[in-house]
Amino acid sequence: MWTVVYIAQSRQEMEKIEKALCEQGVLVKIKKIGKNNDDNGLYEILVPKSEVDDAYIILTSITF
Repeated sequence: MWTVVYIAQSRQEMEKIEKALCEQGVLVKIKKIGKNNDDNGLYEILVPKSEVDDAYIILTSITF
């Protein structure tokens, strides 16, 4: 079961978070919210339920 751990406000923010999570070995799935095909919009960042705690620890260490 995949769980949303963050909603990114831009593609750049999503890519930064995705990279940080992947570097720490967390599986990541990205889901675009909305029907726009451009880079603007929201992105759901999902991780397996078993990795939610690890993902939150990593998210708190990311500076924006």
